[in-house]
Formats: sequence, structure tokens, C-alpha cells
Amino acid sequence: MEISNVEYLVIVGYLLLIIIVGLVFKKFSANTDDYFKGGSKGTWWLVGSSAFMSAFSAWTFTGAAGIAYESGFSAMFIFFGNVLGFFVNYLFMGPWLRQMRVTTFPEAIAGRFGEKTRDFYAYYEVPIRILYSAMALYGLGIFCSAVFGYDINYVIVVCGVVVLLYSATGGRWAVMATDFLQGLILVPLTLIVAYLCLDALGGVENLFVKIEEQGLTEEYSMINSATLFGGAYTWGWASAMMAKQFIVFNSMNAAPRYFSVKDGKEAKKAALLCSVLMLLGSFIWFLPPITARLLYPDLVMAFDIAKPAEASYAVASISLLPMGLVGLIVVAILAATMSSMDTGLNTNVAILIKDIYPKISRKLSWKAKRESELLNYGRTLTWVMGFLIVLLALYFAQQDGSGIFEIMLQVGTLLSMPITIPLLLGMFIRQTPWWAALFSIACALIFSSLAFFEVPLSYLGFSQAYSDSFEWNFQQQFFGVLGSGTFGFLISTLFAPSQRSAHRQMVDKFFTNMKTPIDFEKEIGEGNDLSQLTAIGRFGVAVAGFIALMLIIPNPLEGRIVILVLAVTIGVISLLMLKAGKEPVTKTKDAVSQIK
Repeated sequence: MEISNVEYLVIVGYLLLIIIVGLVFKKFSANTDDYFKGGSKGTWWLVGSSAFMSAFSAWTFTGAAGIAYESGFSAMFIFFGNVLGFFVNYLFMGPWLRQMRVTTFPEAIAGRFGEKTRDFYAYYEVPIRILYSAMALYGLGIFCSAVFGYDINYVIVVCGVVVLLYSATGGRWAVMATDFLQGLILVPLTLIVAYLCLDALGGVENLFVKIEEQGLTEEYSMINSATLFGGAYTWGWASAMMAKQFIVFNSMNAAPRYFSVKDGKEAKKAALLCSVLMLLGSFIWFLPPITARLLYPDLVMAFDIAKPAEASYAVASISLLPMGLVGLIVVAILAATMSSMDTGLNTNVAILIKDIYPKISRKLSWKAKRESELLNYGRTLTWVMGFLIVLLALYFAQQDGSGIFEIMLQVGTLLSMPITIPLLLGMFIRQTPWWAALFSIACALIFSSLAFFEVPLSYLGFSQAYSDSFEWNFQQQFFGVLGSGTFGFLISTLFAPSQRSAHRQMVDKFFTNMKTPIDFEKEIGEGNDLSQLTAIGRFGVAVAGFIALMLIIPNPLEGRIVILVLAVTIGVISLLMLKAGKEPVTKTKDAVSQIK
């Protein structure tokens, strides 16, 4: 699918903008706490938008779009799970995660399970996060190569280097700022795309008329029969999807998204913002793929990729958007993966500096490093980790097997859930031995290995007839892993030490700390709320001005109105931020108290 030189200009302009953001926010990082968690001074709207953007990748516009293209409204359950996860964060988990008062989640694990379990998670997470980031970058390259005609190697290198430039320079502050700007573009743009889709279909009522006319009523039911999609999109599938997302968003390894926020109250607001934005997305992100199925099926099926349906969001967007904004859709797809990659990269380097390096340093009797030296090490390691991700993604791109991406996603699903289960249960159940998490993981991995290798159930004593009819679908894999991991964790409680033991005292201290509200002025000091508003507001105005320049591009009147609406929306929000950033601190505090 060809796009014009104007769209290339838009893409290049955006990439340059976020590099500049990294340079500007370098001054916000004076030490490793600033670099890895923004000094815990992030405002709720900044941290919330960053958490929202890092919660999904380009898969939202590719894999999830493919699901919506095939099964219609069933795709909404994927995002409903995210809404549920963030809403529970808002109710109480967000403050708990923030109040752990650490920089990395292995530090929190040390307080809950001890140093041995901390070491396991620290050494496990670094290579796994590198692998996940490389696979996401590779998947983005495959999509952009097939749909937009870009060279896959160029996509991998350019996106990887851009993420490195702003992440290594500005650290967590740059990650949050770029995520906010990406969200500032993505949310109104996807709203516009959804509106254009409904307009092209003739409204909501006509949407359902066309679904019925094309014989898709059964396929597009939110809950399908087990025979229609091989067991997918049933009540069991929907329940597993909701439960999976709840666990992912509420376990201890989800805590880093709130380490940057000022206190528990701000964490609640950040989580509520994420929940609201995800709920909005749940109702608009599935519309373009459905529109592509109803209006442009030949265009979608013309793509020579493994699953042409995954190009449906791009097809609908390019078909309906005016010239200029097509480039922003490409930007939105790039940003979705880049926002996940930059957060993962920053978290990975934090683990290296805060969890792994100190222990290696003590074992080798290295001289203690000053804070400024550790900050430089962090920046250097960001470059090293980033280059490893890019090189690994390029390696995957050179392989002949096109199924590598799907295989790694399956491996990731079966490996990530076993280590996540004890990190949720451990926040509610105190009476456990130090090895509870490791035993839970071992039990879950036994089941996930059976599922991954699709071991016939007849080997486990089941009848041959039942074994032959059994399929290892998503919900059976998930609930099996969840059940076995939970079983292992609960069994370990039988061996819990006494309340007077050193381990139990450590656990009690962890729970007390986690549930004690943060006194920001006492524990952190002075905030920089106005600086955040002013700096990001200025970038927002620049984005709005850049989009407004697209009005000179020859487009029909309707197209120019769409561009104007997007520019005005971003501009108004940015100007309001600048206005708030100029108000005296006392007025800002009064305004915040009114919001509360």
C-alpha cells in the first residue's frame, strides 16, 4: 500500500520531535532515582498516560485488529480485561504498589520473599525482556514491511535507534513525556478514525444492518459457540482473557508503572485515567477492522502476509483519512510498540543497576561507585541493551521461518504467567515460607510444559478417546497454569515459619510498608509539577502547530475539517497545560484539592 511523500515527512517530523524530548528532559535526571523512576515526582496525568501507552503495543492495531476482523465484538473482551485490571489498581492496588517504596520490582520481591527469590526474578527478567522487546520490534517490522512497503531492516533500526536516543538521554522522564505526547496524538486520532468509519457505514444502526446483510451476525456475536472459532471467543475464552489481564495488571511485577508517581492518591488517579482511556478504546478500536471487513475486504485480503486480517486497521484508516493524517496512523502504530519498548528498556536497566550490579560488585570487591557514576552506567547500559534488542530483531528478520513471531508469543504466554501468579498471591497471603514463589513457579511450569508440547492426556492416565478429542486451547492453558501455580503457592503455606521467625518479621514489615500512605513532602521533598506542565505543554503546542500546517495540503473540505479538529483538540489541551503551569503553586494545590 503506497503512501505519499507528505506522509513520510510527517513520520520523520514525529521521530525528530521525540528525540528532542529526550534531550530536553535530560536536565530532569540528576541521579539514578530520577533516571529510573522520575524521582517519584511524576504527576498523575503524566504517569497515567505513560502507563496507558505502555499497556499495549502495535499488536493492538495488528493482532487485535485481526481478531476484530474475524469475530467482531469479541475483541472487546481483550480491552475489557485491561479496564478491569486498571480499575482494581484504582480501587486499592495502585497505592499498594506505589507504597512499596522501591526502584525496581525485584527490590519489592526481596522484602516479600527474600534475597534468593529476588535474584531469580532479577536474572530471569533481563534476558526475557530483551527477547520480548526484540520480538515486538520484529513484529512491527513485519507489519510495516507488508502493509506500507517499508524495508523491514530499516523499520527495526530506525525505531530502535530513536527509542535509544531519547531513553538513554532522558531516562524515565523522557519515557513518560514521550508516552504522554504519543497518547495526546493517538487518542483523538483513533477517535477520528472511529467516527469516519461510522460515517462511511452510515451510522451505528446501519453498521448492524450491513453485518446482517453480509451474513456475519453469528460470527460477530460477542460470545461465540465453541465450534465456530475452534473454542476461541467463548465464555471460557472471555473469562480467561479477563482473568489474565487482571493478574498481569495487579501483581508485583506491574508495580514499576507506579513507582514514578508522587504518592498513593496520585497512583489512584493515574490508574483511573488508564481505566477510562482503556474503556474508551474498547469501544472504538474494533470499529476500523469491522469497517474493513464490511467495506474493503478485497483490499485486506490482497496483502501477502500470514494473516491479512491483521492489516485491516491500516486499510480502513488509509482509505478514510485525508492526506497527511495517514502518516500519523503510521506514527500511532510505531508509537504503540516504541512506548512498550522504552518502558521495558528503562525497567531492565534499573534491574541491572539496582539489583544485579551491587551483588556482583560486593562479590568481586569492587570499589563503591558514586551516584553520578551509576547514572552514567545506567545511560551506557541503556545503549548496550538497546543495541542487543535491535541486533536480535535483525537476526529474527533474516530467518526464513515466518512462524518465529507466533512461536515466541506462545512461549511468552506460557512462561510469563507462571512467574506472575505468586507475585499476586504474595500480596494477600502472608503465611508462606521463603521458597513459596519458587515452588509455585515450578508447579505452573510443569503444566505449561505439558501445554506447550501438547502432551497427549493418555500419557497422564486419561482415556484414549478423551485424549484424542482434547485440544490445548488458550483458556485450558491459562486456567491450567493458574490452577497449578495457585495450588503450589497454597501448599507452601503448610510449611510457613512461626510469627516470631525472622522471615515472618520481614514479611510483616513488607505489608506494613505497602499499606502505609506516603508523606510526599517528608519522604520525597519538593515537587516539580509546574515544570512538567510547562515543558510538555510546549511540546504539545508544537505538535498542534505541525498538524495545523497540514491544512495547506490539497484535501477536500471534509479532510481539512478533520485535520483542523485534531490540531485544535491537541492545541487546546496543550494551552491549558501551559496556563496551569504558570499559576502559583498555591493555586495549583487548591485546584488539585478540588479535583480530589
